[in-house]
Amino acid sequence: MAEDVPPYPRFLTHYYEAARGPFRSLSALDPDAAEDVLDAIRHAGGVFASRRAPDYLAIRRELEQTIRRLFVEQGGQPRRATPHYMIVGACPWVTAWYAQGCVLCAPLEAFDPAAVSLTYGDSFPAMRYGDGKPYRGKVYRLDDLPDLIARYGLPQDWNADGQHGPDRYIEAQVWDDEPLRALGWLPGSPRNRVAWGN
Repeated sequence: MAEDVPPYPRFLTHYYEAARGPFRSLSALDPDAAEDVLDAIRHAGGVFASRRAPDYLAIRRELEQTIRRLFVEQGGQPRRATPHYMIVGACPWVTAWYAQGCVLCAPLEAFDPAAVSLTYGDSFPAMRYGDGKPYRGKVYRLDDLPDLIARYGLPQDWNADGQHGPDRYIEAQVWDDEPLRALGWLPGSPRNRVAWGN
């Protein structure tokens, strides 16, 4: 029955390149090492990340610290300096970013709400676009999700093809390794369920 359908997705999804494995974050690396990795991706070409601007990593680090600060101001309790990135619900379009895209999904209940922030849309447009939309420059908590979707809708529903702007999903920033380790999704997890590339 329709009443049994949740008003919003009750899971988070992570998309990644099969050859590299999940939850590989450039911002978690030393800046020089991160630039080297990004340069190699640019040189190889053929994937979304190969088109990143020269100042991409500097902007990304600044945005992450802004999001972290705003999250803490709202009572968030990040346990990492940089986040792991996921998406609320599914967004199959993101698999096109990768040569061989893979997907991991986990229920919201697997995550501590105190360590997950949200931006309506990818954090880059969410925090940088000056188009006057009311969710720009704002960080939300998991508790805000029902109201956020009731107010603005799920971007995957109203903007699946990207014709209505840059907002194509709600980004979740996971500021904690423990739920991912418990799911066996991080290298060295006791119940490793993912094969990592080199």
